[in-house]
Amino acid sequence: MSDTLDLGALQKLLERVRGLKTACVGDLMLDRYVYGEVNRISPEAPIPVLRTRRTTAMPGGVGNVARNVAALGGVAHLGAVTGEDAAGAELRDLIAAEDRVVDFIARPAGAATIVKTRFVAAGQQLLRLDEEAAAAPLDESDAFSNVSAILLSDYAKGVVGDALIASALKAARETGAPVIVDPKGRDFARYGAVDVIKPNASELAGATGLPVETDAEVEAALAALLAATTAKAIIVTRAGKGMSLARRDGPVRHFPGRARDVFDVSGAGDTVLASLGLALGAGASLETAVQFAILASGVVVGKAGTAVVTPAELIEAELSQHAVAAQAKVTPLDELATEVEAWRRQGLKVGFTNGCFDILHRGHVAYLAQARSWCDRLVVALNTDASVRRLKGEGRPVNDLDSRAVVIGGLSSVDRVTSFDDPTPIALIERLRPDVLIKGSDYTREGVVGGDLVESWGGVVRLAEFKDGYSTTRTIEKMTGSTQ
Repeated sequence: MSDTLDLGALQKLLERVRGLKTACVGDLMLDRYVYGEVNRISPEAPIPVLRTRRTTAMPGGVGNVARNVAALGGVAHLGAVTGEDAAGAELRDLIAAEDRVVDFIARPAGAATIVKTRFVAAGQQLLRLDEEAAAAPLDESDAFSNVSAILLSDYAKGVVGDALIASALKAARETGAPVIVDPKGRDFARYGAVDVIKPNASELAGATGLPVETDAEVEAALAALLAATTAKAIIVTRAGKGMSLARRDGPVRHFPGRARDVFDVSGAGDTVLASLGLALGAGASLETAVQFAILASGVVVGKAGTAVVTPAELIEAELSQHAVAAQAKVTPLDELATEVEAWRRQGLKVGFTNGCFDILHRGHVAYLAQARSWCDRLVVALNTDASVRRLKGEGRPVNDLDSRAVVIGGLSSVDRVTSFDDPTPIALIERLRPDVLIKGSDYTREGVVGGDLVESWGGVVRLAEFKDGYSTTRTIEKMTGSTQ
């Protein structure tokens, strides 16, 4: 699979992870949220008084990893430990209600269910109450059987011991499933030759004793951790700074985060673990898996509580990001002229074409792709709405300038979009001084406006082929005919 995760690649990856069996084994807990209002301070002590409005509960820890696997379309084999107590019964009922989560939970005598209760008012946590005792370790789990990926969620509660790690690695050798660990503690070497260890920045600093603020510091810490372990790769999550990937056969790669409004980071690491595991289990590269995890975690931190993300939400987020990136390509002339000059200083060949591009069709896409093949950067100048009306008559354009600009900007072949209102783009050509001037093959070389100018400073004029059978006018005629 490609290392890039555009919309098409995302959709293909989501198809591949659908139904993928994934072992989710580790520390399980019941996450409770008590929501209320604070309107006064207690007369007994200087503390807020929370008036309860509602209480919710959901599986936490490895349970949330399993929920995320299921929400993304996979099938989660949940291996963990609970007690035979009221909280354990509540937790088992919640898990039973989850589609695509298969229960492989052990209930040893004397075990107690871990409960974390968060008290929330006005979107802020006031207090977290933890009820826990050391959990009985699992020596092995039937959850490892017949899966495409193995996820170990270690919250340092006692379930993920040496025997369980050895059992996971043995199962991986037999099936070829990748093993991904969300670690705790300082001794990451104990996880053995797993495929990926996934600490956050604080955990990376704690395990290495090194600072992790800058990219260079993270690279040094990752190198130290690789030297201290036998893991094949390490992926560190860095909150708003994104993620960094270190593998034994190449340099560290840094992946920027997706700009999102952060509402609650609870469980975001579980989402990252689930999405990494599903992507790698589906055969994606580490690079693609990281991008998938960044997208998923960016969505989930915008939700309240221990949340999950769905394929539809990922596609919506990617579309939104795509629109933002496309909008960023729309550039005023003065700013564009500065950028073009900078490109030229870098030795890049700048191409220029223009048109109405009213209803984008296959012919346009092929035309712009061919134009881009002749240059390093392609600028597309669009006729303004008034200009289109003068050329095409009333009723045109069908799409206004802003819409046309964003659609054209959404094409990977297009680097910048601008507009002009004059009868011809000659003023733009004079200002930008492109190296390649492109028009369609329905023109002749002599008929291309600005061609002589471009050739006068050493540029060339190229005529791109149009695909037969595609035109905006013909498309509009079909649409009009269909309504009669």
